[in-house]
Amino acid sequence: MKHYFTRLQEQIREHWDAPALSDYKGESFTFGELAGHIGKLHVFFEAAGLKKGDKIALCAKNSARWAVSFLAANTYEAVTVPLLSDFHPDSVNSLVDHSDSLLLITDCDIWKKLDISKMPKLKCVMSTDSFSPLYCSDQLIASAFNGIEDAFSEKYPHGFGPSDVSYPVGNDSDIALINYTSGTTSAPKGVMIRYESISSNIEFGLDFMPCSFGETIVSMLPLAHMYGMAFEFLYPLCGGVHVYFLGRTPTPTLLLGAMAAVKPYLVVTVPLVMEKVFKGSIQPVIRKPVMKFLTAVPGVRNIIFKKIRDKVMSAFGGNVRMIIMGGAALNQEVEEWFRKFGLPYTVGYGMTECAPLLGYEHWSKFVPKSCGKCVDRVQVRIDSEDPQHVVGEIQAKGVNVMSGYYRNPEATAAAFTEDGWLRTGDLGVVDADGNIFIRGRSKNMILSSNGQNIYPEEIEAMVNNQPYVVESVVVGRDARIVALVYLDRDRLSADGIQEDAVGALADGIAAAVNRSLPAYSRLSRVEVVDQPFEKTPKMSIKRFLYA
Repeated sequence: MKHYFTRLQEQIREHWDAPALSDYKGESFTFGELAGHIGKLHVFFEAAGLKKGDKIALCAKNSARWAVSFLAANTYEAVTVPLLSDFHPDSVNSLVDHSDSLLLITDCDIWKKLDISKMPKLKCVMSTDSFSPLYCSDQLIASAFNGIEDAFSEKYPHGFGPSDVSYPVGNDSDIALINYTSGTTSAPKGVMIRYESISSNIEFGLDFMPCSFGETIVSMLPLAHMYGMAFEFLYPLCGGVHVYFLGRTPTPTLLLGAMAAVKPYLVVTVPLVMEKVFKGSIQPVIRKPVMKFLTAVPGVRNIIFKKIRDKVMSAFGGNVRMIIMGGAALNQEVEEWFRKFGLPYTVGYGMTECAPLLGYEHWSKFVPKSCGKCVDRVQVRIDSEDPQHVVGEIQAKGVNVMSGYYRNPEATAAAFTEDGWLRTGDLGVVDADGNIFIRGRSKNMILSSNGQNIYPEEIEAMVNNQPYVVESVVVGRDARIVALVYLDRDRLSADGIQEDAVGALADGIAAAVNRSLPAYSRLSRVEVVDQPFEKTPKMSIKRFLYA
Protein backbone atom coordinates (compact mmCIF):
# COMPACT_ATOMS: atom_id res chain seq x y z
CA MET A 1 0.00 0.00 0.00
CA LYS A 2 1.44 3.35 -1.05
CA HIS A 3 1.55 6.18 1.47
CA TYR A 4 -0.75 8.96 0.39
CA PHE A 5 2.18 11.40 0.65
CA THR A 6 3.93 9.39 -2.06
CA ARG A 7 0.85 9.63 -4.28
CA LEU A 8 0.63 13.38 -3.67
CA GLN A 9 4.33 13.86 -4.31
CA GLU A 10 4.11 11.98 -7.61
CA GLN A 11 1.21 14.11 -8.85
CA ILE A 12 2.94 17.36 -7.87
CA ARG A 13 6.19 16.44 -9.61
CA GLU A 14 4.48 15.17 -12.77
CA HIS A 15 1.86 17.92 -13.17
CA TRP A 16 3.68 20.97 -11.76
CA ASP A 17 1.98 23.57 -13.95
CA ALA A 18 -1.48 22.00 -14.10
CA PRO A 19 -4.40 23.16 -11.93
CA ALA A 20 -4.89 21.19 -8.72
CA LEU A 21 -7.20 23.10 -6.36
CA SER A 22 -9.76 25.79 -7.17
CA ASP A 23 -12.54 27.66 -5.48
CA TYR A 24 -15.54 27.54 -7.80
CA LYS A 25 -15.53 30.96 -9.48
CA GLY A 26 -12.55 31.91 -7.28
CA GLU A 27 -8.80 31.54 -6.92
CA SER A 28 -6.89 28.51 -8.15
CA PHE A 29 -3.59 26.79 -7.38
CA THR A 30 -1.51 24.62 -9.66
CA PHE A 31 0.20 21.53 -8.26
CA GLY A 32 3.42 23.55 -8.17
CA GLU A 33 1.81 26.48 -6.35
CA LEU A 34 0.28 24.02 -3.88
CA ALA A 35 3.77 22.60 -3.21
CA GLY A 36 5.21 26.10 -2.87
CA HIS A 37 2.66 27.13 -0.24
CA ILE A 38 3.23 23.86 1.63
CA GLY A 39 6.99 24.51 1.57
CA LYS A 40 6.63 28.05 2.89
CA LEU A 41 4.30 26.97 5.67
CA HIS A 42 6.78 24.25 6.64
CA VAL A 43 9.45 26.94 6.94
CA PHE A 44 7.14 28.93 9.21
CA PHE A 45 6.17 25.93 11.35
CA GLU A 46 9.83 25.16 11.95
CA ALA A 47 10.71 28.77 12.77
CA ALA A 48 7.76 28.92 15.19
CA GLY A 49 9.12 25.92 17.07
CA LEU A 50 6.48 23.38 16.03
CA LYS A 51 7.61 19.76 16.05
CA LYS A 52 6.40 16.45 14.67
CA GLY A 53 3.35 15.35 16.65
CA ASP A 54 2.34 18.86 17.73
CA LYS A 55 -1.31 19.69 17.08
CA ILE A 56 -2.49 22.17 14.44
CA ALA A 57 -6.23 22.93 14.46
CA LEU A 58 -8.02 23.94 11.25
CA CYS A 59 -11.44 25.57 11.39
CA ALA A 60 -12.61 27.41 8.28
CA LYS A 61 -15.08 27.26 5.42
CA ASN A 62 -14.28 24.86 2.58
CA SER A 63 -11.79 26.39 0.17
CA ALA A 64 -8.62 25.71 -1.77
CA ARG A 65 -6.71 27.41 1.04
CA TRP A 66 -8.31 25.05 3.56
CA ALA A 67 -6.91 22.20 1.47
CA VAL A 68 -3.46 23.81 1.29
CA SER A 69 -3.47 24.35 5.07
CA PHE A 70 -4.43 20.75 5.75
CA LEU A 71 -1.74 19.33 3.49
CA ALA A 72 0.89 21.67 4.90
CA ALA A 73 0.16 20.60 8.47
CA ASN A 74 -0.20 16.90 7.61
CA THR A 75 2.99 16.66 5.52
CA TYR A 76 4.89 18.47 8.30
CA GLU A 77 3.81 15.48 10.43
CA ALA A 78 1.90 17.69 12.81
CA VAL A 79 -1.33 16.11 14.03
CA THR A 80 -4.01 17.98 12.12
CA VAL A 81 -7.26 18.78 13.96
CA PRO A 82 -10.00 19.70 11.43
CA LEU A 83 -13.04 21.31 13.08
CA LEU A 84 -16.33 22.00 11.34
CA SER A 85 -16.79 25.67 10.57
CA ASP A 86 -20.41 25.58 11.75
CA PHE A 87 -19.49 24.40 15.25
CA HIS A 88 -20.57 26.93 17.88
CA PRO A 89 -17.69 29.29 18.82
CA ASP A 90 -17.73 27.94 22.39
CA SER A 91 -17.26 24.44 20.99
CA VAL A 92 -14.38 25.57 18.79
CA ASN A 93 -12.72 27.20 21.81
CA SER A 94 -13.18 24.03 23.84
CA LEU A 95 -12.02 21.58 21.15
CA VAL A 96 -8.94 23.61 20.22
CA ASP A 97 -7.99 23.50 23.88
CA HIS A 98 -8.93 19.84 24.38
CA SER A 99 -6.81 18.82 21.38
CA ASP A 100 -3.74 20.63 22.83
CA SER A 101 -3.38 22.56 19.59
CA LEU A 102 -0.51 25.04 19.43
CA LEU A 103 -1.57 26.64 16.15
CA LEU A 104 -5.05 27.45 14.83
CA ILE A 105 -5.68 28.12 11.15
CA THR A 106 -9.06 29.79 10.65
CA ASP A 107 -10.83 32.45 8.63
CA CYS A 108 -11.37 36.02 9.78
CA ASP A 109 -15.13 35.65 10.27
CA ILE A 110 -14.75 32.69 12.62
CA TRP A 111 -11.81 34.28 14.45
CA LYS A 112 -13.93 37.31 15.39
CA LYS A 113 -16.26 35.02 17.35
CA LEU A 114 -13.58 33.08 19.25
CA ASP A 115 -12.10 33.80 22.69
CA ILE A 116 -8.32 33.44 22.85
CA SER A 117 -8.44 33.32 26.66
CA LYS A 118 -10.21 29.95 26.37
CA MET A 119 -7.42 28.57 24.17
CA PRO A 120 -4.37 29.29 26.38
CA LYS A 121 -2.06 26.74 24.70
CA LEU A 122 -2.20 28.49 21.32
CA LYS A 123 1.04 30.06 20.16
CA CYS A 124 -0.40 31.43 16.98
CA VAL A 125 -3.55 31.92 14.91
CA MET A 126 -3.20 32.09 11.13
CA SER A 127 -5.71 33.27 8.53
CA THR A 128 -6.74 30.90 5.75
CA ASP A 129 -7.75 33.97 3.77
CA SER A 130 -4.16 35.19 3.35
CA PHE A 131 -1.88 32.90 5.39
CA SER A 132 -1.13 35.93 7.58
CA PRO A 133 -1.10 36.15 11.41
CA LEU A 134 -4.24 36.94 13.38
CA TYR A 135 -2.58 36.35 16.76
CA CYS A 136 0.94 35.60 18.00
CA SER A 137 1.82 34.78 21.60
CA ASP A 138 5.30 36.33 21.30
CA GLN A 139 7.51 38.41 19.02
CA LEU A 140 9.55 35.40 17.91
CA ILE A 141 6.56 33.88 16.15
CA ALA A 142 5.58 37.22 14.63
CA SER A 143 9.12 37.55 13.28
CA ALA A 144 8.89 34.05 11.82
CA PHE A 145 5.81 35.15 9.89
CA ASN A 146 7.52 38.24 8.57
CA GLY A 147 10.57 36.25 7.52
CA ILE A 148 8.86 33.41 5.62
CA GLU A 149 9.81 34.60 2.13
CA ASP A 150 13.46 35.26 3.02
CA ALA A 151 13.79 31.97 4.88
CA PHE A 152 12.22 30.09 1.97
CA SER A 153 14.58 31.72 -0.53
CA GLU A 154 17.53 30.92 1.71
CA LYS A 155 16.48 27.27 1.95
CA TYR A 156 16.06 27.03 -1.85
CA PRO A 157 18.63 29.51 -3.27
CA HIS A 158 18.29 28.11 -6.81
CA GLY A 159 14.51 28.22 -6.77
CA PHE A 160 11.86 25.74 -5.68
CA GLY A 161 11.03 23.05 -8.23
CA PRO A 162 9.57 19.55 -8.60
CA SER A 163 12.75 17.83 -7.39
CA ASP A 164 12.53 19.73 -4.09
CA VAL A 165 9.19 18.14 -3.19
CA SER A 166 9.77 15.29 -0.77
CA TYR A 167 7.27 14.27 1.89
CA PRO A 168 8.01 11.88 4.78
CA VAL A 169 6.99 8.22 4.78
CA GLY A 170 7.59 5.40 7.25
CA ASN A 171 5.11 7.01 9.65
CA ASP A 172 2.13 4.79 8.79
CA SER A 173 1.26 3.92 12.39
CA ASP A 174 1.59 7.52 13.63
CA ILE A 175 -1.48 9.66 14.33
CA ALA A 176 -2.17 11.91 11.34
CA LEU A 177 -5.27 13.71 12.52
CA ILE A 178 -7.85 14.02 15.27
CA ASN A 179 -11.40 14.35 13.97
CA TYR A 180 -14.07 15.38 16.47
CA THR A 181 -17.38 13.67 15.85
CA SER A 182 -19.50 16.50 17.30
CA GLY A 183 -19.28 20.00 18.71
CA THR A 184 -19.88 18.89 22.27
CA THR A 185 -17.91 20.67 24.99
CA SER A 186 -18.15 17.86 27.56
CA ALA A 187 -16.18 14.62 27.24
CA PRO A 188 -15.54 15.23 23.52
CA LYS A 189 -14.70 12.31 21.25
CA GLY A 190 -11.71 13.14 19.06
CA VAL A 191 -11.15 10.22 16.68
CA MET A 192 -7.43 9.47 16.28
CA ILE A 193 -6.74 8.51 12.66
CA ARG A 194 -3.39 7.09 11.54
CA TYR A 195 -1.59 7.88 8.27
CA GLU A 196 -2.13 4.28 7.16
CA SER A 197 -5.88 4.63 7.66
CA ILE A 198 -6.00 7.66 5.36
CA SER A 199 -3.73 5.95 2.82
CA SER A 200 -5.90 2.82 2.89
CA ASN A 201 -9.04 4.77 2.01
CA ILE A 202 -7.24 6.64 -0.77
CA GLU A 203 -5.81 3.43 -2.22
CA PHE A 204 -9.27 1.87 -2.19
CA GLY A 205 -10.64 4.85 -4.09
CA LEU A 206 -7.88 4.71 -6.70
CA ASP A 207 -8.33 0.94 -7.11
CA PHE A 208 -12.14 0.79 -7.29
CA MET A 209 -13.08 4.29 -8.51
CA PRO A 210 -10.24 4.98 -10.94
CA CYS A 211 -9.54 8.58 -11.88
CA SER A 212 -6.86 10.26 -13.94
CA PHE A 213 -5.11 13.53 -14.65
CA GLY A 214 -7.31 15.93 -16.59
CA GLU A 215 -10.51 14.93 -14.82
CA THR A 216 -12.43 17.17 -12.42
CA ILE A 217 -14.61 16.85 -9.33
CA VAL A 218 -16.86 19.19 -7.34
CA SER A 219 -16.28 19.10 -3.56
CA MET A 220 -19.50 20.00 -1.74
CA LEU A 221 -19.33 18.07 1.57
CA PRO A 222 -17.62 19.50 4.69
CA LEU A 223 -13.86 18.99 4.40
CA ALA A 224 -13.58 18.74 8.18
CA HIS A 225 -15.67 15.55 8.00
CA MET A 226 -13.86 12.36 6.96
CA TYR A 227 -16.31 11.56 4.14
CA GLY A 228 -15.74 14.82 2.29
CA MET A 229 -12.05 15.00 3.18
CA ALA A 230 -11.20 11.52 1.97
CA PHE A 231 -13.37 11.15 -1.13
CA GLU A 232 -13.90 14.68 -2.46
CA PHE A 233 -10.39 15.97 -1.76
CA LEU A 234 -7.53 13.60 -0.89
CA TYR A 235 -8.36 10.58 -3.07
CA PRO A 236 -9.08 12.54 -6.29
CA LEU A 237 -6.12 14.88 -5.77
CA CYS A 238 -3.83 11.87 -5.33
CA GLY A 239 -5.17 10.65 -8.68
CA GLY A 240 -4.25 13.91 -10.43
CA VAL A 241 -7.81 15.27 -10.48
CA HIS A 242 -8.53 19.01 -10.43
CA VAL A 243 -10.69 19.63 -7.32
CA TYR A 244 -13.22 22.48 -7.22
CA PHE A 245 -14.58 23.61 -3.83
CA LEU A 246 -18.05 25.12 -3.50
CA GLY A 247 -17.23 26.72 -0.17
CA ARG A 248 -20.65 26.34 1.46
CA THR A 249 -23.62 24.00 1.56
CA PRO A 250 -24.98 24.39 -1.94
CA THR A 251 -28.50 25.14 -3.03
CA PRO A 252 -29.72 22.86 -5.84
CA THR A 253 -29.29 25.76 -8.28
CA LEU A 254 -25.67 26.42 -7.21
CA LEU A 255 -24.82 22.73 -7.20
CA LEU A 256 -26.21 21.99 -10.66
CA GLY A 257 -24.64 25.17 -12.03
CA ALA A 258 -21.24 24.06 -10.71
CA MET A 259 -21.72 20.54 -12.07
CA ALA A 260 -22.59 21.88 -15.51
CA ALA A 261 -19.50 24.11 -15.53
CA VAL A 262 -16.98 21.71 -13.97
CA LYS A 263 -18.24 18.48 -15.61
CA PRO A 264 -17.02 16.09 -12.88
CA TYR A 265 -16.21 12.43 -13.46
CA LEU A 266 -17.79 11.46 -10.13
CA VAL A 267 -20.50 12.78 -7.82
CA VAL A 268 -19.98 12.10 -4.11
CA THR A 269 -22.96 13.18 -2.04
CA VAL A 270 -25.51 12.28 0.62
CA PRO A 271 -28.92 10.73 -0.16
CA LEU A 272 -30.77 13.90 0.85
CA VAL A 273 -29.29 15.81 -2.08
CA MET A 274 -30.32 13.16 -4.60
CA GLU A 275 -33.76 12.86 -3.02
CA LYS A 276 -34.23 16.62 -3.45
CA VAL A 277 -33.22 16.35 -7.11
CA PHE A 278 -35.73 13.53 -7.58
CA LYS A 279 -38.64 15.13 -5.73
CA GLY A 280 -38.01 18.57 -7.22
CA SER A 281 -37.30 17.73 -10.85
CA ILE A 282 -38.30 14.15 -11.67
CA GLN A 283 -41.25 13.18 -9.48
CA PRO A 284 -43.59 15.98 -10.69
CA VAL A 285 -43.03 14.79 -14.27
CA ILE A 286 -43.61 11.08 -13.74
CA ARG A 287 -46.74 11.74 -11.65
CA LYS A 288 -48.54 13.50 -14.49
CA PRO A 289 -51.50 11.42 -15.75
CA VAL A 290 -50.16 11.27 -19.29
CA MET A 291 -46.78 10.03 -18.04
CA LYS A 292 -48.42 7.37 -15.88
CA PHE A 293 -50.23 6.16 -18.98
CA LEU A 294 -47.14 6.20 -21.21
CA THR A 295 -44.89 4.48 -18.67
CA ALA A 296 -47.40 1.64 -18.46
CA VAL A 297 -46.54 0.77 -22.07
CA PRO A 298 -43.36 -1.39 -22.04
CA GLY A 299 -41.68 -0.08 -25.18
CA VAL A 300 -42.56 3.55 -24.52
CA ARG A 301 -41.59 3.22 -20.85
CA ASN A 302 -38.02 2.28 -21.73
CA ILE A 303 -37.67 5.27 -24.04
CA ILE A 304 -39.02 7.67 -21.39
CA PHE A 305 -36.81 6.25 -18.63
CA LYS A 306 -33.74 6.56 -20.86
CA LYS A 307 -34.57 10.21 -21.55
CA ILE A 308 -34.95 10.88 -17.83
CA ARG A 309 -31.60 9.19 -17.15
CA ASP A 310 -29.90 11.22 -19.88
CA LYS A 311 -31.42 14.42 -18.49
CA VAL A 312 -30.16 13.69 -14.96
CA MET A 313 -26.67 12.76 -16.16
CA SER A 314 -26.55 15.87 -18.34
CA ALA A 315 -27.55 18.02 -15.36
CA PHE A 316 -24.46 16.69 -13.57
CA GLY A 317 -22.21 17.80 -16.41
CA GLY A 318 -22.37 14.85 -18.77
CA ASN A 319 -19.09 13.19 -17.70
CA VAL A 320 -20.24 11.44 -14.52
CA ARG A 321 -19.42 7.74 -14.46
CA MET A 322 -20.90 7.07 -11.03
CA ILE A 323 -22.91 8.67 -8.22
CA ILE A 324 -21.82 7.58 -4.74
CA MET A 325 -24.05 8.26 -1.75
CA GLY A 326 -23.21 7.73 1.90
CA GLY A 327 -23.97 8.95 5.39
CA ALA A 328 -27.57 7.72 5.49
CA ALA A 329 -29.99 5.32 3.81
CA LEU A 330 -31.54 6.23 0.48
CA ASN A 331 -35.31 6.63 0.43
CA GLN A 332 -36.78 3.34 -0.80
CA GLU A 333 -39.14 4.87 -3.38
CA VAL A 334 -36.38 7.08 -4.78
CA GLU A 335 -34.05 4.09 -4.98
CA GLU A 336 -36.64 2.06 -6.89
CA TRP A 337 -37.06 4.85 -9.44
CA PHE A 338 -33.29 5.27 -9.80
CA ARG A 339 -33.08 1.57 -10.63
CA LYS A 340 -35.81 1.91 -13.23
CA PHE A 341 -33.99 4.85 -14.85
CA GLY A 342 -30.69 2.95 -14.85
CA LEU A 343 -28.78 5.64 -12.96
CA PRO A 344 -25.20 4.58 -12.11
CA TYR A 345 -25.55 5.02 -8.37
CA THR A 346 -24.31 3.14 -5.33
CA VAL A 347 -24.66 3.59 -1.58
CA GLY A 348 -21.62 3.13 0.65
CA TYR A 349 -21.17 2.70 4.38
CA GLY A 350 -18.66 4.24 6.71
CA MET A 351 -17.98 6.25 9.83
CA THR A 352 -15.42 8.73 11.08
CA GLU A 353 -13.82 5.99 13.18
CA CYS A 354 -12.89 4.13 9.96
CA ALA A 355 -11.52 7.14 8.06
CA PRO A 356 -14.32 6.56 6.85
CA LEU A 357 -14.99 3.56 4.59
CA LEU A 358 -16.39 0.16 5.62
CA GLY A 359 -18.78 -0.81 2.83
CA TYR A 360 -18.87 -0.22 -0.94
CA GLU A 361 -19.86 -1.93 -4.19
CA HIS A 362 -19.61 -0.77 -7.80
CA TRP A 363 -22.94 0.49 -9.11
CA SER A 364 -23.19 -2.32 -11.66
CA LYS A 365 -23.16 -4.93 -8.86
CA PHE A 366 -24.85 -2.90 -6.13
CA VAL A 367 -27.79 -4.65 -4.43
CA PRO A 368 -30.74 -2.32 -3.66
CA LYS A 369 -31.33 -1.50 0.02
CA SER A 370 -27.78 -2.59 0.88
CA CYS A 371 -24.77 -0.39 1.55
CA GLY A 372 -22.25 -2.45 -0.37
CA LYS A 373 -19.84 -5.14 0.71
CA CYS A 374 -17.03 -4.96 3.22
CA VAL A 375 -14.05 -3.16 1.66
CA ASP A 376 -10.66 -4.82 1.46
CA ARG A 377 -8.22 -4.13 4.32
CA VAL A 378 -11.17 -4.33 6.72
CA GLN A 379 -13.21 -7.16 8.24
CA VAL A 380 -16.85 -6.84 9.23
CA ARG A 381 -18.84 -9.18 11.44
CA ILE A 382 -22.39 -9.23 12.83
CA ASP A 383 -22.71 -9.81 16.56
CA SER A 384 -25.51 -12.33 16.14
CA GLU A 385 -26.04 -16.08 16.33
CA ASP A 386 -27.31 -15.97 12.72
CA PRO A 387 -25.68 -13.00 10.91
CA GLN A 388 -27.70 -13.56 7.72
CA HIS A 389 -31.10 -13.49 9.37
CA VAL A 390 -30.87 -12.20 12.95
CA VAL A 391 -30.02 -8.52 13.39
CA GLY A 392 -26.90 -7.77 15.42
CA GLU A 393 -24.39 -4.99 15.89
CA ILE A 394 -22.03 -4.43 12.97
CA GLN A 395 -18.43 -4.64 14.19
CA ALA A 396 -15.21 -3.89 12.28
CA LYS A 397 -11.51 -4.61 12.41
CA GLY A 398 -8.61 -3.62 10.17
CA VAL A 399 -6.24 -0.92 9.02
CA ASN A 400 -9.02 1.66 8.50
CA VAL A 401 -10.09 1.50 12.15
CA MET A 402 -9.09 4.33 14.50
CA SER A 403 -6.55 4.11 17.32
CA GLY A 404 -9.07 5.45 19.84
CA TYR A 405 -10.46 8.74 21.15
CA TYR A 406 -8.01 11.46 22.14
CA ARG A 407 -7.78 12.00 25.90
CA ASN A 408 -10.89 9.89 26.43
CA PRO A 409 -9.88 6.39 27.61
CA GLU A 410 -13.37 5.58 28.87
CA ALA A 411 -14.95 6.16 25.45
CA THR A 412 -12.10 4.28 23.76
CA ALA A 413 -12.57 1.24 26.00
CA ALA A 414 -16.33 1.28 25.38
CA ALA A 415 -15.80 1.47 21.60
CA PHE A 416 -14.04 -1.89 21.32
CA THR A 417 -14.98 -5.46 22.17
CA GLU A 418 -12.70 -7.55 24.36
CA ASP A 419 -11.21 -9.17 21.27
CA GLY A 420 -10.47 -5.82 19.59
CA TRP A 421 -13.39 -5.23 17.20
CA LEU A 422 -14.83 -1.73 16.81
CA ARG A 423 -18.45 -1.43 17.90
CA THR A 424 -20.08 0.65 15.16
CA GLY A 425 -23.37 1.07 17.02
CA ASP A 426 -25.15 0.13 13.78
CA LEU A 427 -27.46 -2.86 13.59
CA GLY A 428 -27.71 -5.04 10.53
CA VAL A 429 -27.30 -8.34 8.72
CA VAL A 430 -24.98 -9.61 5.97
CA ASP A 431 -26.36 -11.83 3.20
CA ALA A 432 -24.67 -14.91 1.73
CA ASP A 433 -22.90 -12.76 -0.87
CA GLY A 434 -21.47 -10.37 1.72
CA ASN A 435 -23.84 -7.45 1.13
CA ILE A 436 -24.37 -5.37 4.27
CA PHE A 437 -27.92 -4.32 5.17
CA ILE A 438 -28.30 -1.77 7.96
CA ARG A 439 -31.46 -1.99 10.04
CA GLY A 440 -30.80 0.96 12.33
CA ARG A 441 -28.72 2.33 15.17
CA SER A 442 -28.56 0.39 18.43
CA LYS A 443 -29.16 3.54 20.45
CA ASN A 444 -32.22 4.38 18.31
CA MET A 445 -33.87 0.99 18.72
CA ILE A 446 -37.20 1.09 20.55
CA LEU A 447 -38.19 -1.84 22.75
CA SER A 448 -41.93 -2.42 22.64
CA SER A 449 -44.00 -3.27 25.73
CA ASN A 450 -44.07 -6.93 24.68
CA GLY A 451 -40.31 -7.08 24.13
CA GLN A 452 -40.21 -6.64 20.36
CA ASN A 453 -37.32 -4.70 18.79
CA ILE A 454 -38.55 -1.76 16.69
CA TYR A 455 -36.14 -0.09 14.28
CA PRO A 456 -37.40 3.48 13.67
CA GLU A 457 -35.42 3.84 10.44
CA GLU A 458 -37.53 1.12 8.81
CA ILE A 459 -40.77 2.90 9.73
CA GLU A 460 -39.33 6.24 8.59
CA ALA A 461 -38.61 4.76 5.15
CA MET A 462 -42.35 4.00 4.84
CA VAL A 463 -43.40 7.41 6.15
CA ASN A 464 -41.05 9.20 3.75
CA ASN A 465 -42.71 7.45 0.82
CA GLN A 466 -46.08 9.05 1.62
CA PRO A 467 -47.27 12.02 -0.43
CA TYR A 468 -46.00 15.43 0.70
CA VAL A 469 -43.55 14.02 3.29
CA VAL A 470 -40.04 15.48 2.97
CA GLU A 471 -38.48 13.77 6.00
CA SER A 472 -39.46 12.17 9.28
CA VAL A 473 -38.27 10.99 12.68
CA VAL A 474 -39.93 8.10 14.52
CA VAL A 475 -39.65 8.15 18.32
CA GLY A 476 -41.00 6.25 21.30
CA ARG A 477 -43.17 8.25 23.72
CA ASP A 478 -44.93 6.76 26.72
CA ALA A 479 -44.84 3.26 25.20
CA ARG A 480 -46.31 4.62 21.96
CA ILE A 481 -44.71 5.08 18.53
CA VAL A 482 -44.94 8.62 17.15
CA ALA A 483 -43.80 9.91 13.76
CA LEU A 484 -42.70 13.53 13.45
CA VAL A 485 -42.96 14.68 9.83
CA TYR A 486 -41.87 17.74 7.88
CA LEU A 487 -44.12 18.35 4.88
CA ASP A 488 -43.46 19.93 1.49
CA ARG A 489 -45.38 23.17 2.00
CA ASP A 490 -44.84 24.32 -1.59
CA ARG A 491 -46.49 21.19 -2.98
CA LEU A 492 -49.35 21.43 -0.48
CA SER A 493 -49.99 24.98 -1.63
CA ALA A 494 -49.71 24.09 -5.32
CA ASP A 495 -52.26 21.30 -4.83
CA GLY A 496 -54.64 23.60 -2.98
CA ILE A 497 -54.38 21.86 0.40
CA GLN A 498 -55.19 24.34 3.16
CA GLU A 499 -53.69 24.45 6.65
CA ASP A 500 -56.88 23.17 8.26
CA ALA A 501 -56.59 19.97 6.19
CA VAL A 502 -53.07 19.13 7.39
CA GLY A 503 -54.37 17.27 10.45
CA ALA A 504 -56.43 14.95 8.26
CA LEU A 505 -53.41 14.48 6.00
CA ALA A 506 -51.32 13.43 9.02
CA ASP A 507 -53.99 10.91 10.03
CA GLY A 508 -53.98 9.56 6.49
CA ILE A 509 -50.21 9.11 6.60
CA ALA A 510 -50.49 7.13 9.84
CA ALA A 511 -53.25 4.94 8.43
CA ALA A 512 -51.37 4.23 5.20
CA VAL A 513 -48.15 3.30 6.99
CA ASN A 514 -49.88 1.18 9.63
CA ARG A 515 -51.42 -1.03 6.95
CA SER A 516 -47.92 -2.36 6.26
CA LEU A 517 -46.73 -2.65 9.87
CA PRO A 518 -47.16 -5.39 12.48
CA ALA A 519 -49.38 -4.45 15.41
CA TYR A 520 -46.53 -3.92 17.87
CA SER A 521 -44.81 -1.23 15.73
CA ARG A 522 -47.78 0.72 14.41
CA LEU A 523 -47.88 4.49 14.74
CA SER A 524 -50.13 5.93 17.41
CA ARG A 525 -50.08 9.29 15.66
CA VAL A 526 -48.25 11.54 13.22
CA GLU A 527 -47.20 15.03 14.32
CA VAL A 528 -46.38 17.73 11.75
CA VAL A 529 -43.37 19.95 12.50
CA ASP A 530 -42.94 23.46 11.12
CA GLN A 531 -39.20 23.40 10.32
CA PRO A 532 -36.81 20.91 8.68
CA PHE A 533 -35.05 18.69 11.20
CA GLU A 534 -31.60 19.78 12.34
CA LYS A 535 -28.82 17.87 10.58
CA THR A 536 -25.29 16.67 11.22
CA PRO A 537 -22.53 17.58 8.71
CA LYS A 538 -23.25 14.40 6.74
CA MET A 539 -26.94 15.42 6.62
CA SER A 540 -28.19 12.83 9.10
CA ILE A 541 -30.98 14.07 11.35
CA LYS A 542 -29.92 14.92 14.91
CA ARG A 543 -32.33 12.41 16.36
CA PHE A 544 -31.47 13.12 19.99
CA LEU A 545 -33.12 16.53 19.67
CA TYR A 546 -36.50 14.94 18.99
CA ALA A 547 -36.54 11.88 21.24
